[in-house]
Amino acid sequence: MTQIHPTAIVSPGAQLGQDVEIGAFCTVGPKVQLADGVRLISHVVVEGATRIGSGTTIHPFAVLGSAPQHLAHKGEDTQLVIGERNIIREHVTMHAGTVGGGGVTTVGSDSLYMVGAHVAHDCVVGDRVTFANNATLGGHVVIGDFVFMGGLCAVHQFTRIGRYSFVGGGGVVTKDIIPYGSVWGNHAHLEGLNLVGLKRRGFSREAINALRAAYRLLFADEGTFQERLDDVAEAHAGTPEVMEIVEFIRADGNRPLCLPEREV
Repeated sequence: MTQIHPTAIVSPGAQLGQDVEIGAFCTVGPKVQLADGVRLISHVVVEGATRIGSGTTIHPFAVLGSAPQHLAHKGEDTQLVIGERNIIREHVTMHAGTVGGGGVTTVGSDSLYMVGAHVAHDCVVGDRVTFANNATLGGHVVIGDFVFMGGLCAVHQFTRIGRYSFVGGGGVVTKDIIPYGSVWGNHAHLEGLNLVGLKRRGFSREAINALRAAYRLLFADEGTFQERLDDVAEAHAGTPEVMEIVEFIRADGNRPLCLPEREV
């Protein structure tokens, strides 16, 4: 049974699923859709055309679906779509999209957003990600599945972060990060592979060894980067994890890429 605290303000147009809980002093706008089992603990603001998937829990003072922080936005009816079974902690902010960016900010499922994390307009965030405290995305950022964002890190707009990668605390990311990579620093540079994360996620020894060999070849000193990329693709054509890195780079070869700061 849906429960709404008497101090909450829920607009008549809001669509509520089964067993939704809306706690004290929450505000839910007229275009909001809350799926089954969504829980707003207290003092949560959900506004705009925002859809929140089933089983998501939102902690006090989170604000979801606000207008994008973009001077070109003129009040158009853009959206925020959040997946299922997320934990969204205190003071998290996620903004709606812009018309110029496709009109939708998309957040996946089964993820943890810790205190103060921010997802800006037109971002696409995958499933099973972790944002530590105050991790921040600029607009139009693409985050793959299983990414870990360290505390106080920041990602420049239009940057891509590949699956299973790790951004260290305080890192400032201005260039694309390959899948399975581990970056640190201001500005962030590639420190290697996210080996701890790969082991925790159950990747096989064979896959990890292939990734390490491909990484050493890709960022060696000999030849041009394009030649090394082609060599990696030829040598590891049968390893899906390595080919994911190759395809990630080839998808837009003109984009800046996070590189190692030293020899590998």
